Amino acid sequence: MTNKGDQFWQIILTALFGAFVTVSFLFNLEIGQQMGRMFGSTFLVMLCLLPCAFVLIALFDVWIKRETIEKHFGHGSGMRGYAWSILLAGTTVGGLYVAIPVAASLAKKGAQLSVIIAYLSFAGICRIPMVTFEVSFMGWVFTAVRMALSIPLVIITSQLLGKFLEKQEGEVAK
Repeated sequence: MTNKGDQFWQIILTALFGAFVTVSFLFNLEIGQQMGRMFGSTFLVMLCLLPCAFVLIALFDVWIKRETIEKHFGHGSGMRGYAWSILLAGTTVGGLYVAIPVAASLAKKGAQLSVIIAYLSFAGICRIPMVTFEVSFMGWVFTAVRMALSIPLVIITSQLLGKFLEKQEGEVAK
């Protein structure tokens, strides 16, 4: 949660950004115009992507039972939890914009912290569209080597981080 002071500075910085972009268009400053165009295109992409993603996340939250998440992603899941997190992350469209709310839903339904951390990491490295794009430019060998190295490292680091946070009584916000 942000406090009043943080909100104040967020408003000030947003207003300064808007003023800078406006002045840039009025006085033909290229860097400010580029910033404004980039912000506008990113905003439009998010405007198209996020409503659909949030509907899908809400359906995931409602349709998938807590028992199912605990069985496949929970403390008793073992390596199966990591395999499911790879599959779920591979089909996640929208990167971390979508993966973070899905991770929050997993946490709320009883998923193991290390599996959630692994899911967020896999959402950055195992998405099907990204892997397909990578194969077309870098080739199968590069992609296979990268995946063979990345997946075990993500699992190991997420287990270590999960154990550390559990010892520190760290919790994912519910």
